[in-house]
Amino acid sequence: MPQIPQTLQELTVGQLSARSGAAVSALRFYEAKGLIKSRRTSGNQRRYTRDTLRRVAFVRAAQRVGIPLATIRDALAELPDERTPTRDDWARLSATWRSELDERISRLGRLRDHLADCIGCGCLSLEACVLSNPDDVFGRRTSGSRLMPERPEAVGAPGSGGESERCGEREDGEKPEDCGA
Repeated sequence: MPQIPQTLQELTVGQLSARSGAAVSALRFYEAKGLIKSRRTSGNQRRYTRDTLRRVAFVRAAQRVGIPLATIRDALAELPDERTPTRDDWARLSATWRSELDERISRLGRLRDHLADCIGCGCLSLEACVLSNPDDVFGRRTSGSRLMPERPEAVGAPGSGGESERCGEREDGEKPEDCGA
């Protein structure tokens, strides 16, 4: 890992990348999202203060546990500019994320436990399909496959249920109410 002299107060994007392990493109992305800041030299080159190293580490650690970038940005906004996030900062901010992470872990555990029950047929009305249709929500509303979106067909077209088919006899021998006698 490249060593950066202690007397150097600002880092180039390449130095920050080498030291943090984040790709240059990731650093530019973080900057565009407001997670880190740089100043521009007269030659329009980025320069980062040394505390940006800790901020990048903070962002990457939060990302690893699944915290969205917008949430990370909001957390970093609570910290004073040009101050390295401390252990206490991390503890305070990560405590606010704990319940969200616990819920996500619980949900993933339930999905893992029921994965063997999934038959992958796409029916979405099976009472036992806890992965794609928890609590048989679709089965209470309607029956049949719901993976493919329904699209309206032209009235009267073969197979469309148009006037010619709609007014035919149903299985029970009756005509639908909206058909003429």
